[in-house]
Amino acid sequence: MPMRTPQLSADDRELFHLVSRAAFANPFGDERDRVDRELAGRGGREEDILDRAVARVRRRLETLGGGETVRFDALRDRDAELVQHAIVFDVFHRWFGGMDAHIATQRAHGKAPVRAAFGPPMLAMLESHGFDRQRALRLVGVFFQMARAYFFIARSLLGASSSMRRLREALWNGAVTRDVGRYEARLVGRMDDFSTIVLGETGTGKGAAAQALGRSGFIPYDDKRERFTHAFTSTFLALNLSEFSESLVESELFGHAKGAFTGALAEHEGALSRSGPHGVVFLDEIGEVSIPVQIKLLRVLQERSFHPVGSRDEKTFAGRVIAATHRDVDRLRREGRLRDDFYYRLSSDVVIVPTLRERLDESPGELDALVAHLCERILGAPAPEVASDVSRAIERDLGRDHPWPGNVRELEQCVRRVLLTGACRPASHAAPTPTASWLDAIGRGDLPAEQLLALYCAELHRRHGTYEKVAAITGLDRRTVKKHVTAAAR
Repeated sequence: MPMRTPQLSADDRELFHLVSRAAFANPFGDERDRVDRELAGRGGREEDILDRAVARVRRRLETLGGGETVRFDALRDRDAELVQHAIVFDVFHRWFGGMDAHIATQRAHGKAPVRAAFGPPMLAMLESHGFDRQRALRLVGVFFQMARAYFFIARSLLGASSSMRRLREALWNGAVTRDVGRYEARLVGRMDDFSTIVLGETGTGKGAAAQALGRSGFIPYDDKRERFTHAFTSTFLALNLSEFSESLVESELFGHAKGAFTGALAEHEGALSRSGPHGVVFLDEIGEVSIPVQIKLLRVLQERSFHPVGSRDEKTFAGRVIAATHRDVDRLRREGRLRDDFYYRLSSDVVIVPTLRERLDESPGELDALVAHLCERILGAPAPEVASDVSRAIERDLGRDHPWPGNVRELEQCVRRVLLTGACRPASHAAPTPTASWLDAIGRGDLPAEQLLALYCAELHRRHGTYEKVAAITGLDRRTVKKHVTAAAR
């Protein structure tokens, strides 16, 4: 197609300056919202703001091309950059629906990459606008990364409270940084060195936050096969370290050689080996691991290498690490249970997941919205009348001032309980309490220390419902708490 040399007017430059700000702004931040509104202009429905903004930019590009495809390389200096940003903005939104559809298709097909139908036409369009092949291929990968980041962050972490908006904004920054333009130019494929630690109380949704970030990494586009080199469904690997005994944690992380210890009848590949290029390993409950394991993980983070248990073979870790803990990391560090150097190496980014109490203080209506979302997820379809019934039961049985010590996880089980029984009073509210009897025994001096600790842990578990919460209160690790609660029940 013949190339026409476009001429930018002062109005064009003003418009495209706005587009540059929109193209690289965090979609969950206030700045992007302000720019979209300015681009859209006055009038129209609130929900159509983005569509109006995109349509305005697209019309201006078409006018600028005079019936031909406008090429940014036909301009010079700042004008070329402005038009390039407008093209990026237009192409991304033109294929946003196709990328969303591909996310659904890939999720349905599991861990093998499937053909990305949007890839060939997007690539051709970028090249027709003046991008060279290598840059166009990189942009296809970045666009799909941005689409995934938006999809998983927006759909997994609902809530209108300011703390949830900050969380979504932080996760987007963790995926593509606060400056997408600089990320695309300099940091694509280099994010493996940026570790993240997710902090928050038990039940707040740390796993959902980590998964949203973990599924939003860059994956190259293979134009010959018309698919991405890896399926995003295969790149996220989660490991809850509190589930394993001290002797098994190293094996699960680093793997082990055959005969490395009693029972090691075959070679075992650990999580760090199973995570390939563009992969993410999520280490939940990182506060539970011993100092020797922290030292070995520190080497992985610094040198990208490790040895399986019982082996001299050095292996390379090719992924990114996201860690999480419900514990107070400052306290862990003061007590010497978390090494400072290990924490600093983990915390390129620190993401705070708010408690449900904070969210409801900021936005009381968030409870009803969460109940509606949970009902829809549990029932498989929107059910506003059911959600209203559940909300009324919560207000009747727990009251609007309930502190939600178990956070969103507690709320989800409360919703399930209402669906089953019509009420959300936990069984422990009606069960006889052992408190008086064991307090009497303390007064008589009849309880050995071990039994006293077991009963105390059991009472805390009865009140709060999780081993993690009891561990946080007592300063014991989760496994020890579970042992004491089990002993008290005998």
